[in-house]
Amino acid sequence: MVLLRKDIIIIAVFVVVVVLEVQTCFAEINRGSFPKGFVFGTASSAYQYEGAVKVDGKGLTVWDKFAHSFGKVIDFSNADVAVDQYHLYTEDVQLMKDMGMDAYRFSISWTRLFPNGTGELNQAGVYHYNNIINTLLANGIEPYVTIYHWDLPQALDDKYSGWISPQIINDFAVFAETCFQKFGDRVKHWITFNEPHTFAVQGYDVGLQAPGRCSILLRAFCRAGNSATEPYIVGHNVLLAHSTVVEIYKKKYKPKQKGSIGITLDTFWYEPATNSTDDIQATKRAIDYNLGWFLEPLIVGDYPSSMRTRVGNRLPKFSQAQSLALKGSFDFIGINHYTTWYAKNDTRDIIGVLLNDSLSDSGAITLPFKDFLQPIGDRANSIWLYIVPRGIRSLMNYIRQTYGNPLVIITENGMDDGNSPFISIQNALKDEKRIKYHNDYLTNLLAAIKEDGCNVKGYFVWSLLDNWEWGAGFSSRFGLYYVDYNDKLKRYAKDSVKWFKNFLAST
Repeated sequence: MVLLRKDIIIIAVFVVVVVLEVQTCFAEINRGSFPKGFVFGTASSAYQYEGAVKVDGKGLTVWDKFAHSFGKVIDFSNADVAVDQYHLYTEDVQLMKDMGMDAYRFSISWTRLFPNGTGELNQAGVYHYNNIINTLLANGIEPYVTIYHWDLPQALDDKYSGWISPQIINDFAVFAETCFQKFGDRVKHWITFNEPHTFAVQGYDVGLQAPGRCSILLRAFCRAGNSATEPYIVGHNVLLAHSTVVEIYKKKYKPKQKGSIGITLDTFWYEPATNSTDDIQATKRAIDYNLGWFLEPLIVGDYPSSMRTRVGNRLPKFSQAQSLALKGSFDFIGINHYTTWYAKNDTRDIIGVLLNDSLSDSGAITLPFKDFLQPIGDRANSIWLYIVPRGIRSLMNYIRQTYGNPLVIITENGMDDGNSPFISIQNALKDEKRIKYHNDYLTNLLAAIKEDGCNVKGYFVWSLLDNWEWGAGFSSRFGLYYVDYNDKLKRYAKDSVKWFKNFLAST
């Protein structure tokens, strides 16, 4: 096809306009758009990052056992080395500093401090986390520390089945108080638990994560467990452990250390598949069984009424003293949010017949498709992660309207690319989709804050680096930095690093 000069000029102008529009879109918001003091950071967890699983006296966790069990991880990998942050943390802190990040959210491995979950303290573990905390602070980066990010000591799982036993409440409290004693003079932001909903359901209902307990589909997938009761027992013990630790911190450490403490909850946002009353009610139940399960006890001292009604005697009860201890047991609520799905009423109890578990108890069918055909948004690499930026604004407003506008920090938000051997590193660094994801989610978050009055004070990107993603192994890349697993775990800045650097430098 031969183009006339005027055609070429028109095309050139069109290209320039498109480029300017894209640049303008990405330049509309920056650090200065957000309220003064708003915190930007990146997030990680010990098991996904550290590696060094048997170094310096560290004990084994349920994930060490699970990841080494055949067929549990999609690419048959494990986190024995992960991205070796145990040895490379100094380099990684420099990456954060170069980007202009304010904070780093990381977790402390229980078995680095107590190899068997209880007993003698491992001083090498204390030394390691002191070094990380001091390195962060020396570089102007504030540590946000998660006490428990899924890495239950294997010894406690062997001893009394871990979170299924109330005995773990005291053992966890000792571990948490040790963290306050050893690090609380410098750590001013504590998170008791990461995503209790996820590890209760994935670990004790469907068996897809450690310790791999379930009874669904006639026990076809798990050797032990009860999907109809154990997720609720686990969630109950986690909530009691949380309130116990918060009380210890507020009475014994906060007056002197002057820090804050909260919990991080994961939640999808859900939209009704249709405008029918049944689907709207099912959507509310889907939110109750995801977010409300753990947030409502912290606000009102009990589980959502939809859970009390539908789960019945399988749902544990709080004593009056426990309920009072739970109410208000936080300085902030961390929210991990990635995606939005549709919800519809399960009119035929299809899921209930198949599963008989906490997923079916909600009576809601949740899917990222409408009518099994129309996706709710563009998909990232993970099968569950659809990009729906409006969801974060809707979620923040739901929390504001339903729970009295508590202080919220977005403790995780991000998307993944696949890990294809056929894509060169050079091309893998071109992550425009990730840039658009963060721009659009942050734009909606900003609107929730400025236009709607939502009380949100921070945003942490998942994740600083590509890392070991639980059951997905190394097949999923969430990082701002690319990690070359074939060449000494070298880190390379993706284009999203440059975007964030500009975003954070602009005021």
